[in-house]
Amino acid sequence: MTEALPMRVPAAGLPARVRIHEVGARDGLQNEKTVVPTEVKAEFIHRLAGAGLTTVEATSFVRPEWVPQLADAEALFPLLHDVGAELPVLVPNARGLDRALALGARRIAVFGSATETFARRNLNRTVDESLAMFEPVVARAKEEGVHVRGYLSMCFGDPWEGAVPVRQVVKVARALLGLGCDELSLGDTIGVATPGHVLALLTALDEAGVPASVIGVHFHDTYGQALANTLAALQYGVTTVDASAGGLGGCPYAKSATGNLATEDLVWMLDGLGVETGVDLGRLTATSAWMAERLGRPSPSRTVRALSHKES
Repeated sequence: MTEALPMRVPAAGLPARVRIHEVGARDGLQNEKTVVPTEVKAEFIHRLAGAGLTTVEATSFVRPEWVPQLADAEALFPLLHDVGAELPVLVPNARGLDRALALGARRIAVFGSATETFARRNLNRTVDESLAMFEPVVARAKEEGVHVRGYLSMCFGDPWEGAVPVRQVVKVARALLGLGCDELSLGDTIGVATPGHVLALLTALDEAGVPASVIGVHFHDTYGQALANTLAALQYGVTTVDASAGGLGGCPYAKSATGNLATEDLVWMLDGLGVETGVDLGRLTATSAWMAERLGRPSPSRTVRALSHKES
C-alpha cells in the first residue's frame, strides 16, 4: 500500500485547526475581463462548499460600473440559499449594505486601506473619510446581528507610497476594530511581505490590543512568499487564512497585484503539517480545474497543476 502524500509531519507551535476564508468567487473573479455567467459562479460556490470550505465569500454589492464582473450580485445570491457554508459579501457603503440585507446576507465585509493613495484610488476618499463612511455601515450591520469583517489593504507595501510603516497599519487596524468589526483581514495587496515583516506587524498589533484571535491574513504570491508568510502568521497564533481556489485573483485598482495564495497550495502545506482544515483536497482541485476550463486557461496553482498532471 502506497503511503498517502503529503506525509503528515506535525510541527510545534501551530494551531490544531485553521479556518480558510475562501475568496475565489469574489476576489478571485473580480479581475477577470470576460464576464463569468451567473450560473457558473453559483456552481463554483456550490462546489467549493462541497469540498469542505466553510466560509466562501460570494460577491460584492458595489456599483456595476466599478466592478462589472460582480454586477450580478442580486441575481447570484438567491441561487446560493442551499449552500452549506457561510457566505460573506463585500459592501462599500450604506447602499451596498441595504442591497445585501435585502437578500438576507448575514456576513458582510468593508474594505479599507492603510495608505492614503490607495484609499483615494479605491474609494475616492482619504483614510479618515473612508472610516467615517464605514461607521454607519458597521453600526447598522451590528444592530441587525450581522457579522462584520474589516479588510485592510496595503498593510506591507504600497505601489505608490512604497514601504508602509507598521505604526500606520496599527493605527488604521485599531480604528476599524473600534467601529465594531468582528474580525480584521490584513492584506498584502501587492505581495511584498516577508515573514519577519509579518511577525513585526502581528507583534505590534498584539501590543496595541489587537490579538491574533481576531486577525485573518490575506497574502498575494507576487514574490513567492505567500506560504512562508502564512506559516509565520500561524506560528504567531493566527487561525484564519484567506485563500483563492486555483490562485485566482488580483486587485483591479493595484496593477502590480498578482494572484492570491492558492487554496490548494495552502491545504497541501497544512495537510502535511497535520493542521486540520476540513477541506477535501481532491474535490477542491477538481473544482479549480473545472473553473480554469471555463476561464480558458490553466490554473496558476502549483498543487492543481501537479495533481491534475498526476491524474492525466
